[in-house]
Amino acid sequence: MIASVLRIAVACVVSAFAAGASAQVPASVPSPASATATAFKAPLATKAPLLGVARAGSRLVAVGDYGVILLSDDDGKTWRQAKSVATRAMLTAVTMSDAQQGWAVGHGGTVLQTIDGGETWTRNHLAGNDVALLSVWFADANHGIAAGAFGFATATHDGGRTWKEFAVGIGDDRDRHLNAIFALPDGPLFIAAEAGTLFRSGDDGRTWETLRLPYKGSLWGGMALRDGTAIVFGMRGHALRTADQGRSWTDVPTGTDQSWSGGRQFGDGTIVLVGLGGAVAKSADGGHSFQATIRPERQTLAAVAEGARGQPIIVGLNGIAASPPAAK
Repeated sequence: MIASVLRIAVACVVSAFAAGASAQVPASVPSPASATATAFKAPLATKAPLLGVARAGSRLVAVGDYGVILLSDDDGKTWRQAKSVATRAMLTAVTMSDAQQGWAVGHGGTVLQTIDGGETWTRNHLAGNDVALLSVWFADANHGIAAGAFGFATATHDGGRTWKEFAVGIGDDRDRHLNAIFALPDGPLFIAAEAGTLFRSGDDGRTWETLRLPYKGSLWGGMALRDGTAIVFGMRGHALRTADQGRSWTDVPTGTDQSWSGGRQFGDGTIVLVGLGGAVAKSADGGHSFQATIRPERQTLAAVAEGARGQPIIVGLNGIAASPPAAK
C-alpha cells in the first residue's frame, strides 16, 4: 500500500503522495455514510493526516482525514478542532475567499462551505460517491471550481447554490488527474495535472487548452507569484517557472529529487515548497533558484502556510509538522 490512498478513492492509485511515501497511514474509504456524517472530535486531532492549509484573515485553517478541520488563532502556536464539520470523509484541499467564507473538498465528491471563518462547515454539494476531489479554487465568493481524479471538474457561478460538471481535456487528456488549480492575477487560470500536462484557460474556465511541459512527470501543485510569473511543481523534485503566462517553461533545480506536494509565497517574497521525505525548499529570488533541506523526522509534508514573522506552518501525514512553539 502506498500513501496515495490519502488523496484518491480506493479505485485510484495515483495522487500527490504517490511514489514512495510512507505506508503507515490507514486508507480512507469514501462512502455515503462518511460523506454525510459529522466529523469526530479527537483529542489527538493535531496528529491526524492533514493535506491542506489556508488563511482566513488572521486565522489558519487546516483540513485532513476523517473530516478533521483544525483552526489556529495565534499563527499556528496552538490548534483546536472546528465546532462542527458535516463529513467524515478525507478532506484534501481548502481555500478561503475572505476571512469568513471558505470551501473544503475531498473524497466522496464532498464540497463543504463555511461562512463563519471555519468554525462550522456545512455540506454544500456531493459531486458523487466515486469522485475524489483534490483541489478547490475560488476567484471570489461566487465563482469557483473543484477538480480531482480522472479528469473530474465542476464549477459554480452562484456561490455554490448550483454546480455544473465540465470537461477540461479532450481525447487522451480527458482522464488526467487534476491536482491543483491556480490563477495569475488578471491572467489565465491553470490546472496542474499528471504526465507533464498543464491546462490553461483564458476565459475564466469556460474553455481550456492543453500545454505540454518540458518535464513529463506528474505535477502536484502550482502557484501564481506576485511578479506575474508562475511555478508548477511535482515529482522527483521538479519545479518549472514561466514568465509569459505559460507559453514557455524553464525547469528550475530545487536541490533534491524528493517530490513536491505543496507550496506558498510568503509576504516577503520567499517561496517555500514542501514534499515527500521531509523535503523543504526555499527561494529568495522569485523562483529562479532554490535551496533544499530535509527535516529530521523525514515525514511526508503536504502543504504550507505563513505564520508569524515569516515562519512556515507545515502540515503532513503526521499532522502539524512545523509550528512556532506555544508561549509559556
